[in-house]
Amino acid sequence: MEQRKKVAFLTLGCKTNQYETNGMMQKFIEAGYEICDLNDNPDIYVVNTCTVTNIADRKSRQSLRRIKNKNNTIIVAVGCYAQIAKEELQKMSEIDIVLGNSEKKDIVEYVEKFLKIQPQIVANKKTQPLVVVKNTITNSDEQKNNVKELSAKGTIVEVGDISKQEEFDEYGCVTYTERARTEIKIQDGCNNFCTYCAIPFARGRIRSRKKENVIKEVETLAKKGIKEIVLTGIHIASFGKDFEEDYKLIDLLEDLNKIDGIERIRLGSLEPTIITDEFVKRLLKLEKVCNHFHLSLQSGCDETLKRMNRKYTTEEFKQVTELLRKYLKDVNLTTDIIVGFPGETEEEFNITYKFLEDIAFYKMHVFKYSKRDGTVAAKMPNQVDGNIAEERSEKLIKLSEKNMKMYNEKYIGRVVEVLFEEKQDEFWVGHTRNYMVVKVKTDKDLENEIITTKVLKNQGEELIGKIVT
Repeated sequence: MEQRKKVAFLTLGCKTNQYETNGMMQKFIEAGYEICDLNDNPDIYVVNTCTVTNIADRKSRQSLRRIKNKNNTIIVAVGCYAQIAKEELQKMSEIDIVLGNSEKKDIVEYVEKFLKIQPQIVANKKTQPLVVVKNTITNSDEQKNNVKELSAKGTIVEVGDISKQEEFDEYGCVTYTERARTEIKIQDGCNNFCTYCAIPFARGRIRSRKKENVIKEVETLAKKGIKEIVLTGIHIASFGKDFEEDYKLIDLLEDLNKIDGIERIRLGSLEPTIITDEFVKRLLKLEKVCNHFHLSLQSGCDETLKRMNRKYTTEEFKQVTELLRKYLKDVNLTTDIIVGFPGETEEEFNITYKFLEDIAFYKMHVFKYSKRDGTVAAKMPNQVDGNIAEERSEKLIKLSEKNMKMYNEKYIGRVVEVLFEEKQDEFWVGHTRNYMVVKVKTDKDLENEIITTKVLKNQGEELIGKIVT
């Protein structure tokens, strides 16, 4: 009996990438492959790359090189960095297959084609480069001249023009997950074109998933015992805007709230402009939607927001936070902030700092501006010195830590419901509905259980509790 080939994955970046990794894993399992860890000597290793920052690009390249140094495996680069940097990846001798974002749903087909031609690639390496383009194999100089600097080892490269993509890439009903809560991809692409961001070039324009497919997937997961789902996408606030019918994100939430078995519905990162009086009033009737909102801010200064091409003012953003806090009990708000954006003066940063003090987010994810070739911001004057950006980052991180400590200490002595997800040493770790991390020390198996827990103390970014019997 032929031994099953083993596949390992490394996922970089966002929750959307994690969903797509789950989808690729499921397709490999259905085709008879075995999912394993890198340390288990896989036959195929898939790196789902990220390109949100220059640091993410570097991590993607380093991961691909490090893997090949350790394992004699077939290396597949997929995802956002593969989408926008295929020429660079083609030059890397470590990589065997490069797939764009639309192509990675068919990853098994590409891997199996590569497995069939692999012996020919090895033979041709001794004579002349073998080029594999659009699933054809050729040694002709004419064909090679049409492709810029392909790998000398016969790399399969399939990266389409995602800007022309109009349909949502459907992975089918993805039920494979290694976690107690799982991501549900409902949307792809972004039309905003913020001046610092390369993601619209890697993901294309907005494309919403059919509501029937989302509902079916969530119903299937509920039958498997999944209690919490996280709605994710590149810009989920735009869900439904490309539909002919009037069906938006709040309509989807109302439908998902009716599904038996699902106890929590968590929203991924949201553009603040979606939060209106009507949205909140309808949201209040949905008992399963978690009282945690990650609102993408990026700057607390209006002048900086204009240069970023964000579609709101700080006053509008503040009104959104006040609306949520007025109607939703114990709501926690988190955000993303970029420091050192081109033209950000000391005065502008101080305005941002004061705004963030006033809003008092539960947690802030702070990023130093990363210059991306091909974006508008990369050509802007007055690029901020890296040392200055580092100083500003440290100030905001300290503010975030101060806020989290303040909120956490208010919970000491309170009783909360925790969905426990994983074991870390002697502790089971999980999240409250408003996304606070809680740890309890116990010998019991609490995986995927929602347990009433009393908070005993605050420990850094985590709350220590005990199970209430």
